[in-house]
Amino acid sequence: MNAAADALTILKTRSLSGVLEREIEQAILNGEIAPGRRVNENLLATRFGTSRGPVREALRALEGLGLVELIPNRGVFIRQPAIEEAIEIYDVRSVLFGLAGKTLAGRATEAQIAQLCDYLEQMEAAARDRDFDRYYPLNLAFHEFIIDACGNATLAAQYRGLVKKLHLFRARSLVQGGGLEVSNSEHRAMVEAIAARDPERAQHAHAEHVARAKARLLAAHQRAAGEAQRTN
Repeated sequence: MNAAADALTILKTRSLSGVLEREIEQAILNGEIAPGRRVNENLLATRFGTSRGPVREALRALEGLGLVELIPNRGVFIRQPAIEEAIEIYDVRSVLFGLAGKTLAGRATEAQIAQLCDYLEQMEAAARDRDFDRYYPLNLAFHEFIIDACGNATLAAQYRGLVKKLHLFRARSLVQGGGLEVSNSEHRAMVEAIAARDPERAQHAHAEHVARAKARLLAAHQRAAGEAQRTN
């Protein structure tokens, strides 16, 4: 094989591994591959109709993002952050999300506000039906929309790097303690502040939303720990 052919093969492999990285990442964030679970490279290769090589490349990239971890002599596992790390991430996320809300309140268009209101209505309907499977993707999309609409690419990159590690904890904090309805009332306060073009109020509402999500997470974690002690 000549040098040009070698380069083409490498390019194709890298392109394929990039596609696989995004697909596997989405499967992790959607909960299809549970935290703590070992990743079966053969099953992934079969699922995506490829060899194990590009799958391994994709997993190495995801290890760099903190979504998986390689344990010597055991394999690759979906990473499950410790509660202490999750608390630290929530604290930093609160600051970033507060800044996103403040920035968006100063620049939001009527179309963007209308889209946020549409998300609110859809989430309220899902919350009334106690339909977590419908609510959770809408919840993620709502937050992503705010991050994109604020127009700060550096903030968006830092924020996304953090929240990728919080999928398990965000889901857990929503499903316990009436989280769907409570969380969406906080969403409404955020949107109202943006619609009022009030940056300081928006910053507070967005930061407070994350702080309250952290409190819900801690409460859920403490309940789970208490139940575990009672069963042992």
